[in-house]
Amino acid sequence: MGMPREAISGLYAITPDEQDTGSLLRRARLALQGGARVLQYRNKRASSGLRLEQAIALQALAGEFAVPLIINDDMALALEVGAAGVHLGESDGSVPAARRLLGPDKIIGVSCYNRLPLASYAEAEGADYVAFGAFFASGIKPAAPVATIALLHEARRKLDLPIVAIGGITVENGAQLFRAGADALAVISALFAADDVLLAARQFADMNLNRKDAT
Repeated sequence: MGMPREAISGLYAITPDEQDTGSLLRRARLALQGGARVLQYRNKRASSGLRLEQAIALQALAGEFAVPLIINDDMALALEVGAAGVHLGESDGSVPAARRLLGPDKIIGVSCYNRLPLASYAEAEGADYVAFGAFFASGIKPAAPVATIALLHEARRKLDLPIVAIGGITVENGAQLFRAGADALAVISALFAADDVLLAARQFADMNLNRKDAT
């Protein structure tokens, strides 16, 4: 594993499905200015050409803020743009395959939904972080499995790697996930669809700082 534990913490910003690269970059910049500590490129609707264009631009932006860019689902794209790493869903390939392709120093995250055994397996395979969700109703994935606060508590006891919470997270409900053991909150809509992206990012970032002050 090639990353320090603290690299995955705080606000983990995940981009929305956005065809307009200029709009995407403007909002991503605001999220980073507001304190996002990780940026994930996720666009399920873009063509391969647009995905490449946007990933290259976001990689440059993330570098400007010294924040890791993680590519959702696509090891080859992560390799092509020199991203910090990749995030794998259940059908996106294995951790060892990603490690072989990307190398020892890249970040590999794994979606574990509401299944702690899957997270334990990912940890044993060398994942750098795991993600659980959805903790709340999600407009992005309305049929997502439901994860509980109890699962988060148990995962914190049993796992020795960063834990990301995802799914319907807002500035109103996020603090309880930090308290239950999440290292990072992955947010799409409550950040990128906010009237004020910069303010929303600052609110999530402050939530993380408050958590650290309390520990």
